[in-house]
Amino acid sequence: MSVKIGIIDYGMGNLKSVYKAFKFLKTNPVFIDKEEDFDCDGLILPGVGAFEDGMKNLGVFIKALKKESKTKPILGICLGMQMLFSDSEENGFFKGLNLIPGSVRKLPEGLKVPHMGWNSVEFLDDDPLLNGINNESYFYFVHSYAPFCGPDYTLGETEYGINFPSIVAKDFIYGTQFHPEKSGKIGLKLLKNYINIVENSL
Repeated sequence: MSVKIGIIDYGMGNLKSVYKAFKFLKTNPVFIDKEEDFDCDGLILPGVGAFEDGMKNLGVFIKALKKESKTKPILGICLGMQMLFSDSEENGFFKGLNLIPGSVRKLPEGLKVPHMGWNSVEFLDDDPLLNGINNESYFYFVHSYAPFCGPDYTLGETEYGINFPSIVAKDFIYGTQFHPEKSGKIGLKLLKNYINIVENSL
């Protein structure tokens, strides 16, 4: 089955690399650039940049995205993951999509930011998103802020001065602080697992 994966194009994200990854995995990726385009099996919310700008740019999609999140698997990547949360303290205080309870906060003082490069993820729970991936596998990160939420929503965490959630989930809503599309074979395996989740939801 070739599922249709919608990549939300709101002007802030690694659209080409995400598209290429899903194309490589034999899916049917399409870009969503207007509200009427949400006729997809699964949704990817990518993102690079500041939280406030991301939420402003996402504006016209918010209502549809919240509606679709009740029935379709969603994967937020990097900034896209952060916007799934309730709010962020980046450059002020800004509300997020509030699809997962929690807040986005700056990484502690004294650390080199952005946190950039390969780091490991310790799995804290079982989930189909992690099938066939070894615990403590390495993924590629680029970020200065991180989400913080309760253990009920944390699938994996990463240590960088502190431990922060790097894989989160609530129902069919998933998020990764790292970039799976830039994380080699392990990242592609995680995206393949997401595709399997989409297929099983149909």
